[in-house]
Amino acid sequence: MRRFAAERARKIAGSLTRSFSSPSPLPVSHSASPIGAISSAGMSSSSSYPVTRDNINPNVIKCEYAVRGEIVIRAQRLQQELQEKPGSHPFDEILYCNIGNPQSLGQQPISFFREVLALCDHPSILDRDETHALFSADSIARAWQVLDQIPGRATGAYSHSQGIKGLRDTIAAGIAARDGFPANGDDIFLTDGASPAVHMMMQLLLRSEKDGILCPIPQYPLYSASIALHGGTLVPYYLDESTGWGLELSEVKKQLEDARSKGISVRALVVINPGNPTGQVLAEGNQREIVEFCKNEGLVLLADEVYQENIYVDDKKFNSFKKISRSMGYSEKDITLVSFQSVSKGYYGECGKRGGYMEVTGFSDDAKEQIYKVASVNLCSNISGQILASLVMSPPKEGDESFDSYCAERDGILSSLARRAKTLEDAFNNLEGVTCNKAEGAMYLFPRILLPQKAIEAARAGKVAPDAFYAQRLLDATGIVVVPGSGFGQVPGTWHFRCTILPQEDKIPAIVTRLQKFHEAFMAEYRD
Repeated sequence: MRRFAAERARKIAGSLTRSFSSPSPLPVSHSASPIGAISSAGMSSSSSYPVTRDNINPNVIKCEYAVRGEIVIRAQRLQQELQEKPGSHPFDEILYCNIGNPQSLGQQPISFFREVLALCDHPSILDRDETHALFSADSIARAWQVLDQIPGRATGAYSHSQGIKGLRDTIAAGIAARDGFPANGDDIFLTDGASPAVHMMMQLLLRSEKDGILCPIPQYPLYSASIALHGGTLVPYYLDESTGWGLELSEVKKQLEDARSKGISVRALVVINPGNPTGQVLAEGNQREIVEFCKNEGLVLLADEVYQENIYVDDKKFNSFKKISRSMGYSEKDITLVSFQSVSKGYYGECGKRGGYMEVTGFSDDAKEQIYKVASVNLCSNISGQILASLVMSPPKEGDESFDSYCAERDGILSSLARRAKTLEDAFNNLEGVTCNKAEGAMYLFPRILLPQKAIEAARAGKVAPDAFYAQRLLDATGIVVVPGSGFGQVPGTWHFRCTILPQEDKIPAIVTRLQKFHEAFMAEYRD
């Protein structure tokens, strides 16, 4: 009965969709951009505006976010040209391999999560007979449970600034079940994805440019951007590409001592595990060293753990830094730890729902009051994202009606991602002058490319970084969007690019073929 009703609903939705034309993406203007700049002819000069690039906050100028940078602006323009004039380029679609946005590339949402969200947003249908034909019994029960935790059962109302208490308690129970150590809902701050949580921590920790944050290089540009916006100093520590992007504590210590010798007060250490853009999964012993180091040096440990479900190798598993620190016998009185999680990654990929949280431990009560104050300035995170974060940390259990279908969907997505990662890894390693470490986790590969000197000189003549030059040429020839490694940071003199593993599995062979054809032509053109 449920299948029949769902099929009927799809047919009705399809007929409605066909009655409307698809909107074209809006053009993007970026007058300072060397790529795809849009003419401003006919407009007044910038001097006539009261706000110009010359008189805005200089920290905004310093801030850069390569994942949605110049290459993507160029890709959006090409996409619009393809829509307006099909056949105008040597490819028929743009493949956005620049960002971890799974559902934009065809990944389907987890049915149980969406059923509960739908019922919570329209609770008047919960008592209807036909609802039981369309929705599983456990999704209906969970929706009632969630709604009972929301004052007035109103998903369109503001919540507590930290997030709905019952949902925070559910998340804390999920953390405790994962780690085997207690968690407290009062330590959870629900946010619109993990990014606002990172910004909140930077606001709290950075007092001036004399305050620094240790960040891995390569790093997710959110960190460098947030540090710049909040007026601090990024203190880089380099991951070791030769050991599979290993985190060497000797390198971290060296950079800490160097920063302190320059008068920088280093406040925190950022660790991304599994790694973005590098895809490594930290070994438990390495994590213990990091915890001990932060404890001894008085550093806040900022643990980016948003890819905790994305593990693709049998000999590695995810361990949270909370679990590691507690297993070492350290309580929140011994180490200050902030753990970030998001509904955007994992097998769920609910980027547009903007759900996430941070678990904050080891702060004084008066410091936590200030974190709450910052959260309250934004009123609250969106309620759908809060609900989804609680579902991610408390999915169906064995014996629930949805358990088997949930496991099939989850395992199908993760096993497919593992196969895609391996196929792309092999493809990159078969390209001339390209080496690529294994993707142990996360959603990306970060291959290194040895560019011919002629290509480097051509890039410099065009006033772009050599890896950005390669990425531009790749986009123009194939429609594939990748992010230059220079946007993540890299050892000087080396060049990389980040490519997601997210295009659907049936498209991977075509992507590999396009990459191979382009790369052969590029290397032939610029061979020394």
